[in-house]
Amino acid sequence: MAEYSIGVDLGGTNLRVAAIDRDGRMMQKIASSTDLTNGPEAVVADMAAAIEALRATLGTHSLHGIGVAVPGFIRLKEGVIAGSNNLAVLEGFPMRDALQRKLGTPVILENDANAAAMGEKWIGAGRDVNDLVLITLGTGVGGGIIADGKIVHGYLGMAGEVGHITVVPNGNPCGCGNRGCLEKHASATAIAALAFLIGLGDVTSEQVYTLAKAGDERALAVFDHMGRALGIALAAMVNTFNFPLYLISGGPLPAWDVFSIPMLDEVSKRSFTFRASKTVIARAELGSEAGLFGAAYLPWGYETNYVARS
Repeated sequence: MAEYSIGVDLGGTNLRVAAIDRDGRMMQKIASSTDLTNGPEAVVADMAAAIEALRATLGTHSLHGIGVAVPGFIRLKEGVIAGSNNLAVLEGFPMRDALQRKLGTPVILENDANAAAMGEKWIGAGRDVNDLVLITLGTGVGGGIIADGKIVHGYLGMAGEVGHITVVPNGNPCGCGNRGCLEKHASATAIAALAFLIGLGDVTSEQVYTLAKAGDERALAVFDHMGRALGIALAAMVNTFNFPLYLISGGPLPAWDVFSIPMLDEVSKRSFTFRASKTVIARAELGSEAGLFGAAYLPWGYETNYVARS
């Protein structure tokens, strides 16, 4: 039996658990809905049951470790979810230790966007570089930063919150207390909200894209605004990090053909580094599976990403 690790991707709606080997091949996967109605212990029980099922099928001898990706701020040393809008029931809950007790084995807990960035670095669009930024577009905007092949955590584990970069001074108010955050101008939620404000009705971001493809000027204006907001944030990151690669992922990615033009135009205007180098801004490759692959990789990269912090 090939050596494998188990990755867990816990979201507000779905729970996915997979056994993945060292070469990034998915051996087996279990998917279910996330039960948030019966408290954190029920969530832990569901995660443990899926992990146990994989261990029973594939054996424990070849299991290298278990990585868990969850949305929100993670206090890495304590293994506690310190802030998560999508999983408020787990706020302050010692997820790592509870799962370790249930399984009787160590578990690595990580922010989902960081895990997704590591997944792209491992076997996705970033496999040929050691430095990259991943921006995830969804209900909000998340981010993960990989430098020298390692996740950038910051001193509290809260680095990479690119969704709260200010892109529109005095722009839309954000739940973080700021105004004009990237996630209030470039997320799937922001696309739908702006479309509603300019008279397109109660539509999803996907429906706005359909209208844009048909040439609707208001829908195109929504994506122009969204792309330029992304471009402002990307230019700041290009100027700050000078990394070779910046990746975009998430639900609005199919609209790349309409939002990438204003996005790249804005980056070019605002970043000499971008104009003078071969910096690449591109689509991520792994889609919704990035966090699952990244979570599975965490045990392989344990020494470089976590030992120094313990």
